[in-house]
Amino acid sequence: MLTPVASALLEIQAPVRESLDRVPDEIWRIVQADVAIVEAANAHLRGMRGKLFRPTLLLLAAAVEGKPEERAIPLAAVTELVHLTSVVHDDSVDHSVLRRGQPTINALFSHQVAVLMGDFLFSKAIAELVRLGDLEPLRVFTQASNEMTLGELRQLASFDALTFSEKDYYALIRAKTASLLGAACEMGALAGAPRYRAPMRRFGERLGMAFQIADDLLDYTELETVTGKPSGNDLREHKVTLPLIAAMPSMSRAQRERVEALFDDPTPSDETIAEVVGIVTECGGLEMARQKGEAYAADAAEALAGIPGSEVRQALSDALGYVMDRRS
Repeated sequence: MLTPVASALLEIQAPVRESLDRVPDEIWRIVQADVAIVEAANAHLRGMRGKLFRPTLLLLAAAVEGKPEERAIPLAAVTELVHLTSVVHDDSVDHSVLRRGQPTINALFSHQVAVLMGDFLFSKAIAELVRLGDLEPLRVFTQASNEMTLGELRQLASFDALTFSEKDYYALIRAKTASLLGAACEMGALAGAPRYRAPMRRFGERLGMAFQIADDLLDYTELETVTGKPSGNDLREHKVTLPLIAAMPSMSRAQRERVEALFDDPTPSDETIAEVVGIVTECGGLEMARQKGEAYAADAAEALAGIPGSEVRQALSDALGYVMDRRS
């Protein structure tokens, strides 16, 4: 039985369902290779099929005037491949062993294979853009990929995690998450409604900011069976996200010391993580982060003001509610 949120995503996808159903086959057409280890990794990734949220946004943006071009489908596939590249590389960098309850590429094969497989997915995505013969998608997607990589490098270069500021956090999630969602919406518009390129870019970027804040909130509030990863995993990996940043100014000295102790411990216990989650909650970090996410969602909604009224525009609007209330 579908959860309410999963059902909501299906409703969002309904206006572009026919096109979206073609995207997975398009993805695997692009990345097919007569190399055993690549085929094995591809088969595993195919079995881990995600929600195709980014291709959904691209196809919806292409359909806002009801005239999507055929190239919207390979562009949607490229969007998912760029996302998959970041997933494979991030899991390797973080030494993650599970994603959505399934083994990661680096756990199933090796970190070396994961790095090379990510490179392969990205190079195939670029080759597909070259095949399409249009420089604009190539420019937009390579820029987004560059921003995503720089965001990851900036995060790795942060030696004192607890000095990571709110400004630093917004810059990071703008690079790592919002840049690709903005690129997807912008390229969708160019493949069907080019006069809406700018507002769709703004919509995607603000939606991406809200998306990541909501995701970081889930790490504090949801259990492993829901998120597909351990609750409090960011704290376990000593990653500072908005709930903790927002709570820090309101912490007592004793509470701050408990947080510092967690970050000094290379393997914090579940009990320590639960204690810090409680401190962040008590100090208002979750509520303040939720308010920031809702502000970005409201900004995204404003970007839709000039979009023609239709089931496609309604689906884009509903995507905001889906992002802010994800539980699966």
